[in-house]
Parts: sequence; structure tokens; C-alpha cells
Amino acid sequence: MRWLRKNLVVIAGLITLAYLLLPNVVVTAFSFNKPKGRFNYEWQEFSLDAWKNPCGVADMCGSLSLSLQIALWATIGATVLGTMIAFALVRYRFRARGAINSLIFLPMAMPEVVMAASLLTLFLNMGAQLGFWTILIAHIMFCLSFVVTAVKARVMSMDPRLEQAAQDLYAGPVQTFLRVTLPIAAPGIAAGALLAFALSFDDFIITNFNAGSTVTFPMFVWGSAQRGTPVQINVIGTAMFLVAVLCVLVGMFAGKRKNKVA
Repeated sequence: MRWLRKNLVVIAGLITLAYLLLPNVVVTAFSFNKPKGRFNYEWQEFSLDAWKNPCGVADMCGSLSLSLQIALWATIGATVLGTMIAFALVRYRFRARGAINSLIFLPMAMPEVVMAASLLTLFLNMGAQLGFWTILIAHIMFCLSFVVTAVKARVMSMDPRLEQAAQDLYAGPVQTFLRVTLPIAAPGIAAGALLAFALSFDDFIITNFNAGSTVTFPMFVWGSAQRGTPVQINVIGTAMFLVAVLCVLVGMFAGKRKNKVA
């Protein structure tokens, strides 16, 4: 009992982690399945056919490429705008600053379906053609709040004396920003960018409202589930999971190496 009380938090954490990773394990396992029929819900036999031909399903890789493009541009747009907004909210005093701080959290607090319907109404009133650009604008609007929150937390924790020291050493505003401010804020900016990319690539509700006839990868998966679930969907999901894990491991390794050098 003493050992259990001492390690209870660790055990609970491992159980929670296993629970969270279980869907990924199932997806990975069924990416090597050779189903009989349209649905890949029951294990039949081991096969590498789907991994050898991940684009074997019509239009799947096209929708995947479209989702990656939208996620990339949405990440760039949301990160640039969100970083500037975060610095403005932390470093400057202006009218309606408190109201803007509250409005920033609104997209995170409200249901996605409300924001999706509101954006659709805006696009229809403007006479915009639903498609790539309406999805991109909607994703930037949706991801912006998350980037601002991540960057703002980092900027608030920055020590202003470091920038003042750079200015005392005759560094100009641009040099101070590039060599002192930006490197310190970089972890928060990177965290916001990664979060924006994941949210944009994964989004279905907002995309479904504002896509028109355009089909992204989440919409393709939803449509395929009505007719049958190709094994290639599990292959793409497994590949994305492995890439994410690899990025985390690289980041941890780089951080440890940097700490050793320091």
C-alpha cells in the first residue's frame, strides 16, 4: 500500500496516456489489415498492400494535399497575425484593450458550429464563392485565438531588462527584436503555430459549412465512412501520427542538447 500511494500519480498518468494512445494503436494495427468487403472494422489478415499504394483510393491523396495546403497557409496567416496581436496586447495600452482581450477568447469558448454558421452567413452576404479561399479565411479566424493565447503567455513571462540591456549596448529596435525578443518568444510562437496547423488540418465542422464543393481530407474520411472505410485512411492517419511523434522527439532532443551546451 505504501508503494501504491507513492506511485499513484505515476500509475494514473500511465493509464491515462495508454487510454489516449489506444485509438492510435488501433488505427496503426488496422493499417496492415486486408479487409473482406468495404469496411475495415474487423481483422482479417496481415497485409502491406495499403502501405505500398497509399493513394490507391480515388481522390484521397488530392484531398490530403488540399488539407495540407490549407493548414500550412492558415498556420502562416494565424501565426503572423496572432503574434502581432499578442505583442500589442501585452506591450501597449490603448482603448478597448480589455474588450479585445475578452473577444480573443470568444472563438475558443463558443461551439464551432456557431462560428461556422456565422462565417457562412458572412460569405453568402458578401457573395463570395465557397471553396479554397473561404476555408482558408475561416481557418485563420478559428486558429487566431489559439496562437494569440500561446504567444501572449510567452511574451508576458519575458524579462524586459534583457531588451533594455541590448539597447544599452547600442542595439537598434530591429536588432533588439531579431536577436533578443524574437528568440525568447520563439517557443511560444512555435507552440501556437503547431497548434494552429493541427487544428486546421483536423477541422471538419467549420470546413463543412464553408467548403462548397471543395473536399478536404476530414470531409473525405467522413464521406468514405458512409460507403466503406478504405485501409489507406488508416495508413495516412498512422503516418501523420508518426510524423507528429518524430517532431516531438526531435524537439526534446534539441532542447536537451541546447541545455547541455548552455
